[in-house]
Amino acid sequence: MNQFNVPVRGEVSDNNQAIFDNLNKAIGMVPNLYATMAYSETALANYLQFQNGKTSFSNKEKEVVNLVVSQVNNCSYCLAAHTAIGKMNGFTDEQILQIRTASSDWDQKIDALAKLAKAITVSKGTDVSEELEVFFEQGYSKGHLVDLILLIADKVVMNYLHNVTNVPVDFPLAPELEPELN
Repeated sequence: MNQFNVPVRGEVSDNNQAIFDNLNKAIGMVPNLYATMAYSETALANYLQFQNGKTSFSNKEKEVVNLVVSQVNNCSYCLAAHTAIGKMNGFTDEQILQIRTASSDWDQKIDALAKLAKAITVSKGTDVSEELEVFFEQGYSKGHLVDLILLIADKVVMNYLHNVTNVPVDFPLAPELEPELN
């Protein structure tokens, strides 16, 4: 079986070394999953451009989608990273756990977003009419729907990359969901 070690700066292309330098400068580290993308000459730059593109969602709403999709895809790396980022965006530990179950008892709009994100991820976009209706009732637009699908795709890329490579998680681990919440 192939093992995926996390490449270090000296093991990646000059272009990826520059990206590593920028990440270190911006966030103080190169997350292991980003470093793993640097096995490819182009993937890391392409992904970061896609991930940092404009969206109609707030940072909090983006984290709702990231947490829900990562939970559905059972990605320990992304759950850890987005639990930390969710906290930085103002969610409490309890809210993050609830979001991971695709619900929110404190905000109907977040609840609708979480439920549709889960339904799309689980069903691969089929049979989501009920969740879609509630999403639109909460004030989201067709543009939001398109942006939601892009956010889901973004997170699926990273979930699958980690689930295949199983590189070490370099964020504090996310707590397990209680069986009745999962």
